[in-house]
Amino acid sequence: MRIGLVGVGHLGKIHLKCLLKTKFEFTGFFDPDLNIRKTTEELYGLRAFDSLESLIDAVDCIDIVSPTTYHFDIAKAAIILGKHVFIEKPLTETTAQAKELVDLAALHKVKVQVGHVERYNPAIRSLSDIHFQPKFIEGHRLAVFNPRGTDVSVVLDLMIHDIDIVLSMIKEDVKDVRANGVCIVSKTPDICNARIEFEGGAVANLTASRISMKNMRKIRIFQDDAYISLDFLDKEAQVIKIENHIDDDNFSGMTMHTNDGLKRIIIDTPSIMQNNAIEDELNDFYEAVVNGAPVSVTIEDGFRALHLAQLIQDKIEEA
Repeated sequence: MRIGLVGVGHLGKIHLKCLLKTKFEFTGFFDPDLNIRKTTEELYGLRAFDSLESLIDAVDCIDIVSPTTYHFDIAKAAIILGKHVFIEKPLTETTAQAKELVDLAALHKVKVQVGHVERYNPAIRSLSDIHFQPKFIEGHRLAVFNPRGTDVSVVLDLMIHDIDIVLSMIKEDVKDVRANGVCIVSKTPDICNARIEFEGGAVANLTASRISMKNMRKIRIFQDDAYISLDFLDKEAQVIKIENHIDDDNFSGMTMHTNDGLKRIIIDTPSIMQNNAIEDELNDFYEAVVNGAPVSVTIEDGFRALHLAQLIQDKIEEA
């Protein structure tokens, strides 16, 4: 199964190295910057195509790691020619573009996977046996300023990771969105806070900043049977549950008195299996294309995350 890569910037080079470790037959890459093409070709000894069209014609699948502003045109060109597509998040710049890609992918019967890589973070993967029923989610995604990524707002650059995680846990329609954002060093918001209320009553409060003094990627989940803490940066998870106290000489944990009697606090720190998240998501894409496995992060997932991100951006503009 032949695959080509579009975009060999910072993230594109990471994808390139990961693709070489998968079962895909790596055919080559394209980047519109001639100097980058030549440098990458010489450095890795891989074929650089002179045009996007020639690369698409030579492969069965394409991995799009270009700036977001080019996602739609590249993906559309590939899908129309029946090529399977892996596309980095966010899916496109606008929901109208994303909806067109959803329809085209269905029409041409191609597989499309969106690179919401936090789904593959070992912290959240360690909780595969947890049944998520959140009542409240609080997320903080803070980053030290980096000019890379400022072609879009912090909502599409950073917050969309947590938007996707929240939507993967809460399978309900959004009822209300409130948001505020501030432009500090770029022309689009660099700091944002959003409050998202779902039809079933669950609430998510998300904060994202790309001008922080330190990096942070944490989510806390509150539900009836547990408090769950996820640290995507340090790759750690913790689950705290409160259960009825049972006389047990072997129990040495904490207890607490409540109106319902004595309870015991169970603290579980799941084992973390370290992984290469990008390599894993590309391997899953291979399995979807070649062996018919379910796409792990579908184009519809990408559309929903982008749609909610757009609602948040609209609320910022209204504020």
